[in-house]
Amino acid sequence: MDSFQNLPSLNCELRIIRAKNLEFVSKGNLFVRYYLSTANDTRVRLDSQEIPSTSEPYWNESTKLECIGAEDAMHQLKQQTVVFEIRWRTSTTFGIFGGSKLLFRAEVGWKDVLDSAELSIQKWVTSSTTSKFVPEGLKPPALQIEMKIQGPEVLHRPRRCHGSSTEWNKCGCRDGACNGRDEDIYAQTA
Repeated sequence: MDSFQNLPSLNCELRIIRAKNLEFVSKGNLFVRYYLSTANDTRVRLDSQEIPSTSEPYWNESTKLECIGAEDAMHQLKQQTVVFEIRWRTSTTFGIFGGSKLLFRAEVGWKDVLDSAELSIQKWVTSSTTSKFVPEGLKPPALQIEMKIQGPEVLHRPRRCHGSSTEWNKCGCRDGACNGRDEDIYAQTA
């Protein structure tokens, strides 16, 4: 066990922020189910907390994961995706909740996060297919998520300065000393 303490780690964070276009959902609860791949080709299923259904539910719920052996984890992570589902659970006559119904499913690749300048993305995700529970003619549900990666090797990777911005968070120059040249910049840890 002590040998694991000396290995560098990679920290991943997933945040379920909110959803929209769910005005068709009647009484019940909404939650987000997401699936993460592991190194041995299995999937881990996680569920957000259940909240009462509304047309624009808000969770703002984060999950943090730590992967031991950052170099191997980085390579594997680049090949993997996270599957997000918005699910609806209705209550029965006696207030007992039954099984859930899938309203939305979308996939986001960790590659998108690794390719971003800040190793973080926040975006609205929409599904390419609509569930049979979404009435025809309505806007499809959308889910706002955030994904981040932090770790010693990741934070010291070379970045390209685009020179088009004087703001460090847009070009990757963390110390604000961007000189506008197209050269390698190394991020500094706080």
